[in-house]
Amino acid sequence: MLLNCEVTNYFRVIVFSLPKKRHTFYIDYLCRLKKLIRMYSRTELMIGREAIQKLRDSHVLVVGLGGVGAYAAEMLARAGVGKLTIVDGDKLNETNKNRQLIALDSSLNRLKTEVMGERLRDINPDMEVVEIAEFIRDEYMVEVLKRESYDYVIDAIDTLSPKLFLIIHSLNLGLRIISSMGSGGRLDPTQIKVADISQSYNCSLASAIRKKLHKFGIYEGFPVVFSPEKVSKSVVIREEGQNKKSNVGTVSYMPPIFGSIAASVVIRELIGVESYEKQKDRRYYANKKERVVSVEEYLNQTNRNNE
Repeated sequence: MLLNCEVTNYFRVIVFSLPKKRHTFYIDYLCRLKKLIRMYSRTELMIGREAIQKLRDSHVLVVGLGGVGAYAAEMLARAGVGKLTIVDGDKLNETNKNRQLIALDSSLNRLKTEVMGERLRDINPDMEVVEIAEFIRDEYMVEVLKRESYDYVIDAIDTLSPKLFLIIHSLNLGLRIISSMGSGGRLDPTQIKVADISQSYNCSLASAIRKKLHKFGIYEGFPVVFSPEKVSKSVVIREEGQNKKSNVGTVSYMPPIFGSIAASVVIRELIGVESYEKQKDRRYYANKKERVVSVEEYLNQTNRNNE
């Protein structure tokens, strides 16, 4: 690892050997480089220079910038991931302030992607951030997934249908994905786990996702962050909204921990460090079936049922 003074002296020789009209450009570049070296010096000490470069060369897609996704995106930025695409069509409101990173009085009624993008660029101005201020679904979801060569996808969506299809489309396209299950209604962070989807248990969202995935012949193959902690019925209320039919009580620290754990899995996987036990659950294999329906057939059937 080059010390800051060594880097400075090395570039000073190069800069002043170039035409004067280029001095300003290279001096600015040198200043940014020094900031990056200082910013990631502790991370490099932890994981090494080669791993730092792997992160800088990586592109991660984060879908959902609520209590889980925003923290995941920030952890990736602070670890040194070079490019992030962040997706959310929602605006910040007062109910977000108890758990969401970017929810402040000064940011209320602003797009989550806009506020998060500003924050990420403030952390690392050299990071490339792509903002998609929309709820992605159907063909547009596939278009977004095909638009770039993502090294990893983080699913931080809190509604069932788009969550399900983000997982299905990502797997069908050969993309690595980690999905956050329900963090609401829980108080004990020591019960949070990372496992293959087939290993998840005592989580109603994970159960619903597993059952629907089985219709597409998907039984395992991607990690989830989940908690088996029992959720009281008293913390769930029926409330029809734009994208969901119920709301669950949440406490400040649980969604951020889910998001940080998801980011930790992505970071470790990107640098080649095993992050969870990739063990299959044999309970599903006695009755394992091939794909029962296609995405198109499932959507058509769902639409008919809703008519």
